[in-house]
Amino acid sequence: MSRGWLARWTPGALYGPPRRVLTPGLAGRSDRPHVALTLDDGPDTESTPAVLEVLERHDVRATFFLVGEHVEAHRDVVDDLHARGHELAVHGWTHRAVVTRSQSELTSELLRTGDLLCDVTGAWPRWYRPPFGLTNRACLYAASSAGLQPVLWTAWGRDWSRHITPTGIEWRVRRTLRPGGTVLLHDTDRYAAIGSWRRTVVALDRLLTQWHAAGLTVGPLAEHGLPSGTG
Repeated sequence: MSRGWLARWTPGALYGPPRRVLTPGLAGRSDRPHVALTLDDGPDTESTPAVLEVLERHDVRATFFLVGEHVEAHRDVVDDLHARGHELAVHGWTHRAVVTRSQSELTSELLRTGDLLCDVTGAWPRWYRPPFGLTNRACLYAASSAGLQPVLWTAWGRDWSRHITPTGIEWRVRRTLRPGGTVLLHDTDRYAAIGSWRRTVVALDRLLTQWHAAGLTVGPLAEHGLPSGTG
């Protein structure tokens, strides 16, 4: 896969402002004065606990979109997420882009990941976010077959970047975030620049402080008020 192909399919270019306007449910935009906080790519034995410490300090719960093969490898971290009251969601079995996968393969892997999360929580997960935020027909049909609701985001910090700073992450989130929006950050550097999660931790602490001062309610997608099957 060439870099040029990937650039043409970046989530910011394909699913940015048009997504927020034309498919607000898929983007994660609700009518409530609430900010949905979501974190992708975990679990991770080092970085996920560091993110959890920040969330605990601010008494905030979030939605974690988890990669199935790492759920299987790090069940203790996933158990801790659930025990602390965070919402567990599906990010796929691997982090491969859905545009390279068949519908049957995607369905099988979503069901496999969902089974693992259900084993932890006792309930089938509700949400699915495909890697890179890329969606296609096969992906959407697979999600429906697995009983999952796709949701992307309205604001992100590009915290996976090698060159971003905590201040840059804050600025990018604030630039497009409005009440009713969904924020995307990452609780691991597994698919990102090495050490990027450390900048995320700093930025998240600052953002939560700012949101609290502004009187915003922050929580998981379960509290965000998105109707079932939106998108």
